[in-house]
Amino acid sequence: MPLPPSPIRLLMLLLLIALLLALVQFGIVTIAFEKLGLSSNSAALLLFASLIGSGINLPMFRLQSNVPPSDIPMSLVPRIFGGQPIRFSGKTLIAVNVGGGLIPCMFCLYLFTHTPITFGTTFLATAIISALSFFVSRPIAKIGIGMPILLAPVFAALCGILLDHDNSAPLAYVCGTLGVLIGADILRLRDIRDMGVPVAAIGGAGTFDGVFITGLVAVLLAG
Repeated sequence: MPLPPSPIRLLMLLLLIALLLALVQFGIVTIAFEKLGLSSNSAALLLFASLIGSGINLPMFRLQSNVPPSDIPMSLVPRIFGGQPIRFSGKTLIAVNVGGGLIPCMFCLYLFTHTPITFGTTFLATAIISALSFFVSRPIAKIGIGMPILLAPVFAALCGILLDHDNSAPLAYVCGTLGVLIGADILRLRDIRDMGVPVAAIGGAGTFDGVFITGLVAVLLAG
């Protein structure tokens, strides 16, 4: 969930960019995306787009909350980029995060149409990770949905290896990414009513935790 802006988060952004440059330079991240058919330049573009997009929420609709209005300010724009604080008024704005939700979903669609993974196998693997993500995730009051960060990528990699060994990398990325989005975000929307937050973003955990890291680690493990 979003937090009030601060100079520390700006520093964190700069450090993350420096870390990305180092990772791409040494080929750690590039190796993972090469298994998905991307060039080094395309991998870097996807990473930076996801990082920048993690600061953008696209509003969709509002839910009436079961928690009384609070005076605690929360920001519409998540984490690093901050924005004008908004106060919880008794309703929660449901949004989709560009970097942690929209871009990974678009990349999943690209992989599904450009790799030999089948609909049936992808559906089964995604259903497994969705169920796992739902049962291990927990709503945290005034924060959001939390879950063990390495559990989903490990099981996504296993699904990729066991269900379609020849295409384990793209299958692991797709089922890991979509599984976390569905199980820990979409299926948990009913819990948002009891958390007392002004904004809840699908994929709002951002780029390097939750959704995106699940897909990336799953690919590395599946390969």
